Amino acid sequence: MSYAWFIPVVVGVSFLLTAILRRYAISQSLMDVPNARSSHVVATPRGGGVAIVVAFVMSLGFLYVTGLIPAEFFFAIAGAGGAIAMIGFMDDHGHIAARWRLLGHFAASTWLLFWIGGLPVVEIGGRTFDLGWFGHVLAAFYLVWLLNLYNFMDGIDGIASVEAMCVCLGACLLYWVGGATDLVWAPLLLAMSVAGFLFWNFPPAKIFMGDAGSGFLGIVLGGLSIQAAWFSADLLWGWLILLGVFIVDATFTLFRRLLRGDKVYEAHRSHAYQFASRRFGSHLPVTMAVGAINLLWLLPIAMGVTRFGLNSSLGLILAYAPLVVLAIKFRAGELEKPLKS
Repeated sequence: MSYAWFIPVVVGVSFLLTAILRRYAISQSLMDVPNARSSHVVATPRGGGVAIVVAFVMSLGFLYVTGLIPAEFFFAIAGAGGAIAMIGFMDDHGHIAARWRLLGHFAASTWLLFWIGGLPVVEIGGRTFDLGWFGHVLAAFYLVWLLNLYNFMDGIDGIASVEAMCVCLGACLLYWVGGATDLVWAPLLLAMSVAGFLFWNFPPAKIFMGDAGSGFLGIVLGGLSIQAAWFSADLLWGWLILLGVFIVDATFTLFRRLLRGDKVYEAHRSHAYQFASRRFGSHLPVTMAVGAINLLWLLPIAMGVTRFGLNSSLGLILAYAPLVVLAIKFRAGELEKPLKS
């Protein structure tokens, strides 16, 4: 039985919910007002990412009842993603101390790993390693970092949405050519959930995603990557390559700020993509460049690793090296020069 009809339904649900959330945010004055650390100049409604959460969790429920995903995967992703979205929603409407947010992030990550089976054996340099409990702890930190970096990288119009769609559709292609067709549905429907929201978030954005949406995307993408690792060790490397734009920019920026002694939990606008958007005077070229890098550079390398025998470590280095160069070129993590008076 074909379930292709469900794809436009998911897009439509996300689109309509985003429109409703936009009106709600405006009526409740839930606006992201520009400040010295903002990359936008006009007050904009926030919290639209809830539409992605609802559309995708609804999709997971559909996949579960039709037998396209196992119960364990449904509980893992819906439970962890829902918890992170709730934490983000509460933070969007008020403020939750960083330590409590972090505790919630680790709890949600532990829940996901419990249901999904933790981290499977990994392959490095052609050799396989069973990391045992250390691997599970490492996976928890990976998930927490991924959901937080996704929040950090959601700073200009459309960038987080375009990244999620490119990564998910790229993963679908890797699954299809690699014989993992049973895994295609979840990333495909996540991409469609984002597509409905992107109509409202594409530059110039009419609504922002908010922490509820960005954190949700981060942990779900992480969960999908670990699920893929259970099918094939190479697929985990494929996911890490596909996520390269966000991983490199956020990680490079974090380390540079740590070395300088900055308070890394404070808001800032020193990521490479933020410097780039100011240099070009617009969000659009940077967001489009992220999509182009994903499709024209990272996806072919990921395909080489998962399908054509390219060494996984070499593929990761090949994928990330130009991204590090771009991070340096666009001053990731540097202090912003003060405006001349």
